[in-house]
Amino acid sequence: MNTSRSNPRRSSSRLRTAAASAAAVALAATGLAALPSSAVAAADGIVVQYRTSASGASADQSEPWLKVRNAGSTSVPLSSVKVRYYFKADSASAAYRFACSWAVKGCANITGTFGTLANPTATADRYLEIGFTPGAGSLAPGADTGDLQLRFHQASWASLIQSDDYSFGPERTTYGDWSKVTAQVNGSLVWGQAPGGNNPTDPPTNPPTDPPGDGARLFDDFNYSSHTDPKISANGWSVRSNPGGPGVPGATWAPENVTFASQSGNSVMNLETSTAGTGASTKHTEILTKSMKFKNGTYASRVRFSDAPRSGPDGDRIVQTFFTINDLKAPMAKDYAEYDFEYLPNGGWGEPANILYTTSWDTYRPDPWEAVNQHSSDRRSYAGWHDLVVTIDDNQITYYVDGQHFGTHGAAFLPERPMSINFNQWLIDLEGQPSTTPRAYDQQVDYVLHVKDQVLTPAQVNAMVGSYRSAGKTFEDTVPGS
Repeated sequence: MNTSRSNPRRSSSRLRTAAASAAAVALAATGLAALPSSAVAAADGIVVQYRTSASGASADQSEPWLKVRNAGSTSVPLSSVKVRYYFKADSASAAYRFACSWAVKGCANITGTFGTLANPTATADRYLEIGFTPGAGSLAPGADTGDLQLRFHQASWASLIQSDDYSFGPERTTYGDWSKVTAQVNGSLVWGQAPGGNNPTDPPTNPPTDPPGDGARLFDDFNYSSHTDPKISANGWSVRSNPGGPGVPGATWAPENVTFASQSGNSVMNLETSTAGTGASTKHTEILTKSMKFKNGTYASRVRFSDAPRSGPDGDRIVQTFFTINDLKAPMAKDYAEYDFEYLPNGGWGEPANILYTTSWDTYRPDPWEAVNQHSSDRRSYAGWHDLVVTIDDNQITYYVDGQHFGTHGAAFLPERPMSINFNQWLIDLEGQPSTTPRAYDQQVDYVLHVKDQVLTPAQVNAMVGSYRSAGKTFEDTVPGS
């Protein structure tokens, strides 16, 4: 039994936005600003224009209004464009919320994600990254997006200080080119000047390494007949049945709701979570490795998230996950570690709608609640299949979704002890959908891969999984016990 599972990792009062970066605090506290990166101007490409409608040194919310203009000669799909606005957090634990007030392209086609800079400066340790869905279309030569009337605020609605924010321009009350906001196209910096040492396209501190042919690894294609298949235990997995958190009080963890089926030629594991609106009727699901023997290296899985129940009314605050974790031995114990992908299709923890979190945990105290973590997030639908990769080396934790960088978290959150690998699906509470009509949600898992002490790119992960499948090999575990 993984003892950490008997402690509630989450509760309805546990806001995932309580991010804290000790590394950022230490660097920012020095008051030393690094030299800025070289500016990249677009004489024939993407240009970002900026104005603000909240020009005070402090404000209830920051209002960076933007336009993206195509000064080039070829059309640019907006889904390939990322724009970053850099700012200084009001405290190490401050959490922020993004909103789109109005946009010519439609707010439904605008995404906003917060990230933490690897090299904090006196005027920036966070950024707001603006992206576009395919529904935003393309920018023809000479065209612009029109107004993007954007805003963000502290989750607590406490007043925020703008005067020390790198990208803030209090005098910019009409649109004009603004090089303190950067733009990338397909991952390449094409406009602007990032705070020193934080070029969005700088190579990672530790480049990927090719795993040796006999390197220790775990691969499982989840090719099992049912939750009672003896191979599950023999291969090192436990299908959870013991009571306890996280989730709805009184719920059970139902091994029989972990099932397996063939899909597109691969065996797929399905986690079903169901409820009829009461704790007694709620059944959560989880599968985890029996051994905590996984630490640095690459973790990868292909997971299918769901926005709606398979049957019954929608609206429950459900959490769909892939994560690695060890046990909290005491409140605020410094050797705790946890690295999460968590998708909330109907919101929760103060969020009103779908959001994907990646979170790196240093430690926490359950009562009274206190957390030390760092997170990245994206507020949009992630329904469907997704390739999830997280790498841990001696310097940082890096998350990828569908081959794209999602977030990098600092050395303060590196693991000190080995961990288990887990998948679970559970309800935060029963407040999102009060109906007593039965409903059931599915989360599916195609495979899991861990390569010990090796940093792989998403492409290398895909190649390794392809090699296993070409060879007809459905399971391998050569990772030594801790």
